[in-house]
Amino acid sequence: MARLLRIDASARLHGSHSREIADYFQTRWLQQHPDDEVVARNLLRDPVPHIEDATISGFYTPASEHDAGLKTATALSDQLIEELMSSDLLLISTPMYNFSLPSVLKAWVDQIVRIGYTFNFDPDTGFTGLVQGKRAVVVTATGAVFSNPAMSAFNYLDPYLRTLLGFLGITDSHFVSVEGTTTDEAAMENSKRAAREAIDHYILKTA
Repeated sequence: MARLLRIDASARLHGSHSREIADYFQTRWLQQHPDDEVVARNLLRDPVPHIEDATISGFYTPASEHDAGLKTATALSDQLIEELMSSDLLLISTPMYNFSLPSVLKAWVDQIVRIGYTFNFDPDTGFTGLVQGKRAVVVTATGAVFSNPAMSAFNYLDPYLRTLLGFLGITDSHFVSVEGTTTDEAAMENSKRAAREAIDHYILKTA
């Protein structure tokens, strides 16, 4: 039995294209892996607070030296990192907001990117990701068609998440995109159809 950690970042509870396709992925995945466990974190219903001064201090203070205040300040980070490290597959569903990721997803990122826990640094060898042996699937939804060469330079969402995952040690990542959600409805439906087909192919390939 494996564990799927799902992170949803859309501000929409209804009509979210990224969540719709992530639902499809989860359904198809569980059809192939019925004994797997799903841990879901909806960042709209259960938002992650931004890190604060005490949080940062706790990140850079050895756990053995944490007082009650620092333990409290890093408790959520501990929980979120444990969710990530105990998972086998990370599923992120997110829209693009203003060419990049929603602030709620960035808040989650800032809580789980933590030295000594999800990455290390050595002056001689540089950075090493500690979140290894896992896979990630990222479902994105964009208002425009960023696969169009004229728009691709404005896409800071996919490159950021791909870089982040690699930095943490997750080198096996797969991106599925729904494009044109605010432009042409027929094109969007075609994009959704292609996304579902890509998911079917991915799940059959990894079964």
